[in-house]
Amino acid sequence: MTVVTRFAPSPTGYLHVGGARTALYCWLYAKKTKGKFILRIEDTDTERSTQESVDAILNAMQWLDLHYDEGPYYQTQRFDRYRAISEQLLQEGKAYRCYCSKERLEKLRNSQIENKEKPRYDGHCRDLKTAQEGNYVIRFRNPASGVVEFDDIIRGKLTFNNTELDDLIILRSDGTPTYNFTVVVDDLDMKITHVIRGDDHINNTPRQINILKALGVTPPLYAHVSMILGSDGKRLSKRHGAVSVMQYREEGFLPEALLNYLVRLGWSHGDQEIFSREELIALFDIKGINKAPAAFNMEKLLWLNQHYLKTSPPDHVAKELAWHMQRLDIDVSQGPPLTDIVQAQAERSKTLKEMAEKSRYFYGTVHFNEEAVKKHLTVEEVPALTILQEELGRLTTWSKEPLHQTIQQVSEKLGVKMGKIAQPLRVALTGDTVSPPIDITLALLGRETTLSRLNNALLLCR
Repeated sequence: MTVVTRFAPSPTGYLHVGGARTALYCWLYAKKTKGKFILRIEDTDTERSTQESVDAILNAMQWLDLHYDEGPYYQTQRFDRYRAISEQLLQEGKAYRCYCSKERLEKLRNSQIENKEKPRYDGHCRDLKTAQEGNYVIRFRNPASGVVEFDDIIRGKLTFNNTELDDLIILRSDGTPTYNFTVVVDDLDMKITHVIRGDDHINNTPRQINILKALGVTPPLYAHVSMILGSDGKRLSKRHGAVSVMQYREEGFLPEALLNYLVRLGWSHGDQEIFSREELIALFDIKGINKAPAAFNMEKLLWLNQHYLKTSPPDHVAKELAWHMQRLDIDVSQGPPLTDIVQAQAERSKTLKEMAEKSRYFYGTVHFNEEAVKKHLTVEEVPALTILQEELGRLTTWSKEPLHQTIQQVSEKLGVKMGKIAQPLRVALTGDTVSPPIDITLALLGRETTLSRLNNALLLCR
């Protein structure tokens, strides 16, 4: 049997981290078993679904590099298929037309609530023998007795009484299908073998299993993943900060850092914290997913992100850094290669956004920190900066080693520690007191920029 998983988001908002973790688990299990991973866009809620949300989902999947083998399929393009299956169920007596008005249903619901009963349809039209005039919906004829049992891969055996499940609507009066029905038809047609999804769908599962059995097919296996909690123990939401996947990109996280973090929110392999993509595929075990909720920890994510900034190939990190530079309107053609910036800044940056902001001075005019200027660009520093300008101007090779030697020689000549002249030099070149090591900073800025900025700084000192 070929394993087939699917990720099926609704395009009524952006892809959030909970959805991304579900997509990752589906993707990993398909890759682990050499199966197939399908992307399905469940867009039957035409009032809330938007193209903007579809694009956001597709962009997030691309950024995370969770490439799908089939899709994206769109439910709105399959309405004929849903109507055909609903007609089949009608012909077989497994569904029926319900003519109940909204007023009757509302009255029934209110009565049940007053009597402290579970609101559910009472089967008023279930045994009608002849068609009636007026609008109608199509309801699934749910078994009136017995139980629905299934072995959840994560949670074990779950049992539901059919008496707790009413005859749900599968086709609305305007002919549009409902969620639980479209999911069943799609899973059937796409030969889904494993449904991995959030635990908020547990109550939908027995309804879907009954429809699948009515269609004469064996239901897929189900695995319901627990929710992600915020630091306060409540379900992760906008009040906890960034929840959209692409917002994490905007905040400067690498996709592999986010994926590595998300996979550990509910799954583990011993005490291992860092996983390559290849290791995840080799080690992932769906049965190892914890059924307890996991708490989101931003500090842990930042730690992972900095690890990947420092250890990933610089050209890979540079591609993501370029995206952030562009967002800051920084022209990276007027400065050092971004791979060099990555190597210089990775140790002192937790995010790409921070790295980009800290690297502005390599690609344009210097914005001086007034406090740094007052402290380090004083009249007393003019002799040292003047000598530095002269000695640096004589260099024939502009690289880290000769630059370091020149600064060291000038400090020895003046009888001061190297840091005593390195800090005014740093402020003169970058506008502030923090940068990569001064020799690396000079090497990245280049001869012309360095000498020009030193000249401008000397004017500030006078």
